[in-house]
Amino acid sequence: MTSLTSTNIRIANAPCSWGVLEFDLPGKALGYAQVLDEIRDTGYTGTELGDWGFMPTDPPELRRELDARELTMLGAFVPVAFADGSAHEAGEALAVKTARLLSTVEGKAPFIVLADDNGKDTVRTKKAGRIAATDGLSEAQWATFAQGVQRVAQAVRDQTGLRCVFHHHCAGFIETPDEIARLLQLTDPTLVGLCFDTGHYRFGGGEPMAGLHRHRDRIWHMHFKDCSPSVHAQSRANEWNYFESLKHGVFCELGKGDVDFAAVTRELRRTQYSGWIVVEQDVLPGMGAPKEFARRNREFLKTCGL
Repeated sequence: MTSLTSTNIRIANAPCSWGVLEFDLPGKALGYAQVLDEIRDTGYTGTELGDWGFMPTDPPELRRELDARELTMLGAFVPVAFADGSAHEAGEALAVKTARLLSTVEGKAPFIVLADDNGKDTVRTKKAGRIAATDGLSEAQWATFAQGVQRVAQAVRDQTGLRCVFHHHCAGFIETPDEIARLLQLTDPTLVGLCFDTGHYRFGGGEPMAGLHRHRDRIWHMHFKDCSPSVHAQSRANEWNYFESLKHGVFCELGKGDVDFAAVTRELRRTQYSGWIVVEQDVLPGMGAPKEFARRNREFLKTCGL
């Protein structure tokens, strides 16, 4: 197998690293121009869209903003309450609308990053990081959830040519290693890929290298996120909810948690991954120093050969 050089994998960062999250949270996030400037200034060459409306939704305007900073638009996060069948139609409409914007701006390369409507179910939000089997979906809900993912992915592909990946996420119904595996079993491997997030996999109770080996054939898109073992332990001991864990920094700077990014990188190269790696260090609006986090995260990845 031909070995890959670091030039085959490109490194991006996402607006969530600047507090632009899909949740209705207090605090004011930064404007898109500052976020894009800081992504470029800290050494990244790509980004994701953020919430609909955070960046311009007029294709020529968005293209101008990206070109001005020499950034590639590589995906957009679209949360849908897939366990609720009545939410599928609106979810499909949002995903297709988002995909049309991305395809106009960047062609067929970007992904629609589907996810559950995380943070809405009280039990899953309260128990993020310590989910038990009894906290999961019923058989009927599993069928509804998978059908919704399939429906949206099919519509996106048919109407725009873009592909969909599913992002497992703490505080949603697809968090634990077994839940991720179950959803992949229930969906078409030619239609639905996996956005593998190292930090969410770790916080959700898995070992990232084991998850990478288990699902490598479905992984089309990568998010690099770290997980602090000390905050993770405190979250369990104190029964923090998902947002309390975020506030305490469970997703820490890369290299300061217990995800082995050098090993993950070696495995991605060994298996000829040639997509993007998106750095994400989820922070709440107004929390920390996102630009400095991003700069240090980029410097850390250089020690992994990226």
